[in-house]
Amino acid sequence: MKTRAAVMFESPGRWEIVEVDLDPPKAQEVLVKLVATGLCHSDAHYMTGDMPVHQLPLCGGHEGAGIVEAVGPGVTSVAPGDHVVLAFIPGCGRCRMCASGRQNLCDLGAHLMAGPQLDGTYRMHHEGRDVCQMVLISTFAERTVVPEFSVVKIADDVPLETVCLLGCGVGTGWGSAVNSAEVAPGDVVIVMGIGGIGINAVQGARHAGATTIVAVDPVAFKREKAQEMGATHAFDNIGDATEFVHSITNGQGADSAIVTIGVVLGEHIAQGFDAIRKGGTVVVTGVPRFDQLSIPVNPMMLVGFQKRIQGSLYGACSPSRDIPRQVEMYRAGQLKLDELITRRYTLEQINEAYDDMFAGRNIRGVIDLV
Repeated sequence: MKTRAAVMFESPGRWEIVEVDLDPPKAQEVLVKLVATGLCHSDAHYMTGDMPVHQLPLCGGHEGAGIVEAVGPGVTSVAPGDHVVLAFIPGCGRCRMCASGRQNLCDLGAHLMAGPQLDGTYRMHHEGRDVCQMVLISTFAERTVVPEFSVVKIADDVPLETVCLLGCGVGTGWGSAVNSAEVAPGDVVIVMGIGGIGINAVQGARHAGATTIVAVDPVAFKREKAQEMGATHAFDNIGDATEFVHSITNGQGADSAIVTIGVVLGEHIAQGFDAIRKGGTVVVTGVPRFDQLSIPVNPMMLVGFQKRIQGSLYGACSPSRDIPRQVEMYRAGQLKLDELITRRYTLEQINEAYDDMFAGRNIRGVIDLV
C-alpha cells in the first residue's frame, strides 16, 4: 500500500511530506494505522546534525499510538482492531535484560539505529530507494509496519491522540525521577530543562513525594508550565537554582539533579554534579551531542562525596509493563497528559511544529494523523 510520511533526505535538513510504498507485515510484525504522534527532540537532532544519521532517507517519529490493521505470521500479542502505543525500544521478553525487568535495555535495541527491520530488510520505499525507519517504528506516517515487540496493547477507552505521549516523553521523564533518580518523599530535586521530557520529570518527582522541585529553564513560559505541573520553584539558570537549594539544605545541595536539556553538553552534567549533595545523583536523560566525549567533574569530589552520575534510557521503564500502568494513572487523574500538549498540527505542518519547539513555544506538540 501507499502512505504519506515525513521523510528526511539530507541531514542537516528538513522533513519532506512524500508518499511512500509500505510493504505488508512479515513474521512477527504489525501494521498500525497511526492516530497521532508526539514531536520529540530526538528527531530534531537529525534535523540539526547534532546526531549523525547512518543512512538516508529516513522516516522519523517515535512517539505514536494507533490501531492495529493487520498482523504477520506468528503474532500473538495483538490482533486487528487493538489499540496500541508504540514503544521506541522493543522488548523481546527473553533476553537477560528483559528477564531482569530492564526491558529498556533489551538486546533488540542493537537494531534501533540501523534503519531496516529486525530481519535486515525494509518496509518503506520511495522512488526505488529503501527508507530507514526511526527506531524501527517511524510514527511520522499515516501507517507503519513495526515489530510485534514494539507494540503495547492498551485499553480502547482512552484517547489515542493523547496517550501517544506514553511512547517516549512521559515514561522517559517520569522514570528519570522515579526509577533513575530514585526520588523519595521529602527530597529536593532539580530538573534542568523543561521540555517534553523535563516536564514529566517534574511530574515523576511530585508523584514520588519530593517536597522541593526546582525547575530550571531560560524560557518563562516553560517555567510557568513546570509550576503548574508540580514544581515548587523555578529559575532561569542553574547557578541561581544551585544557590537556592544550598540555602535550604544547610549548604548540602539537592538530593538529585535530572538533566533533560534538549542538547546536553558535558558542562551541563558538571553543573548538575555541583548542585547535588554528598551521596546525591545526577541523572542524564537528554541526548548529548555526538562529539561530547568528556565531563568536566572533579574526580576527588566524585569519590570523596560519593556522588553518582546515572544515565537514563527511556526512564529505566519497561514499556510493556509501565505503559498500561501509566494509562491507568492517567484515568485515575494521577498523571497529567492533556495538559502537556501545547498545540496540535497536521503532518504537513511538521517543520512549523519543530520551529515552535526550537523557539521554546511548545512543551509538547502533537501531530494528528487522522
